[in-house]
Amino acid sequence: MHRLRLLAATLAAMLAAVPALAQQAEQPPLSLLPVVATPALPSNAPPAPAAGAVTAASPAARLAPAPPRGKLLSGPSMQKISLGVFKVRHIEPSMLTDLLSRASEALREVVGQPRCTITTYSVRYSTIGGRGEATDASAAIVTPTGKDPVCKGERPILLYAHGTSIARDHNMARLRGEAQLVAALFAAQGYIVVAPNYAGYEGSSLPYHPYLNAEQQSADMVDALRASRVALSRMKQGFSQQLFIAGYSQGGFVALATQRAIQQQYSNEFKVTAAAGLSGPYALAQFSDNVFNGAPNAGITVYMPLIATSAQRAGAAIYGTPQELYESQYASGIESLLPGSMTRSDLFKRGKLPTRALFAADSQPQSEGAGAYFANPHLIRSSFRDAYLQDMANFPCNGDPGAGCTSHNNLRKWMLKNDLRNYRPQSPLLLCGGAADPAVPFSNATAAAAYFTSKGAAPTLLDLEAKADDEFAPLRQGFARVLDEARRSAVDDNKSPEDAVFERYHSRYAAPFCLLAARQFFNSR
Repeated sequence: MHRLRLLAATLAAMLAAVPALAQQAEQPPLSLLPVVATPALPSNAPPAPAAGAVTAASPAARLAPAPPRGKLLSGPSMQKISLGVFKVRHIEPSMLTDLLSRASEALREVVGQPRCTITTYSVRYSTIGGRGEATDASAAIVTPTGKDPVCKGERPILLYAHGTSIARDHNMARLRGEAQLVAALFAAQGYIVVAPNYAGYEGSSLPYHPYLNAEQQSADMVDALRASRVALSRMKQGFSQQLFIAGYSQGGFVALATQRAIQQQYSNEFKVTAAAGLSGPYALAQFSDNVFNGAPNAGITVYMPLIATSAQRAGAAIYGTPQELYESQYASGIESLLPGSMTRSDLFKRGKLPTRALFAADSQPQSEGAGAYFANPHLIRSSFRDAYLQDMANFPCNGDPGAGCTSHNNLRKWMLKNDLRNYRPQSPLLLCGGAADPAVPFSNATAAAAYFTSKGAAPTLLDLEAKADDEFAPLRQGFARVLDEARRSAVDDNKSPEDAVFERYHSRYAAPFCLLAARQFFNSR
């Protein structure tokens, strides 16, 4: 247990920071068979984009038809990986062992002895934007090679969805932070990792990111997988038919959306062996209703512009002008603010966004302990909140799309559309998180688990805070000790122990344990 007690802290040292759902990537942050025929867009594809949007109908695009979705446009290009002052093309097992041991011998032993040499490549592929417009995106492919049997031949693929970054140059191929942890836990143990950067980030010409747009983000993941399988074939890298999908925070949502999409749309191409959603906002409608009903979550002043811009770009028409949603001091330029070049701290210091104040100080209702989210200046206009609350009163459903929810409020409609409680998982599913997560409430996991169970597909639900004698008990015990250590360290530094845990719970403390749980879950398949 002493080793597990140190695990999250040492992983954090290796990470710098795992991106939270709405955390800036300041490290930067929480950045595959021959070509197959790409299915045509469904007949109910979104309508044409609004004026000014980047579309396949632009003059340049009309010169040639858009490439089919999932086409490999460039790459694979081998990436040099920074190790201190050095840049290397490959990380040998001995090098990774040394890196892990420097952080902590406990880290090395719990993560496991690295067995494979890691090499990272970049690819660029064709995909779609939030309204179905043709665009491009990039992904990292991290390959394991070596003499160990798990490092060669036909290896399983992990399709990994990263957490939120507000840095437009976010690139998983740089193998920093979250990408480095995933590589150490999975690629060094014989998994081929395919990690899309998502449309709107480095390598993409899309001028926005379709944040939590389930249809687009799952299409993006599938397109990255298609292109990466072609790239792997060109590199003569063997891969098996085992396909695992995982993601943390925003990536947890994307992972489940991708599992659903493969089942419903791409089952002729792929079969999911198992999936893991880690601290994700799956119950998006419930999540949104709780926020507007007076219980905002940590990071909400960053989440909201990302969600609103994504919805607008998809044609959801949640407002006519930004001034209808945002207070005037924040409305100008907010649609192009995220992702961008500023860190979260820069956004707050420069007055681009309020740190926590989502609603006005006198706006009601307010949940107990939510006072920090009600202040002036604030982000969301009271008239917009009032209209949302009125819709909740007119169409009560506790944010559960499975209960036949309806709405006349366009933002609420968008949340209902993208809530993931509307399918039955056909492959094993793990939902992991922590009950006290202030950024992504664990109620997302319990609500999703309850829905899937009602459909006869109960997932494995792991609450890192629970007391249970099962295969995950050592992880739970280690997580509890890490939190205790964080509180004691804060007291020693004359800081608030509650604040110390609050600030890092989602991105630093829960993340590595959920990723270890995912690996344990996948290895048992």
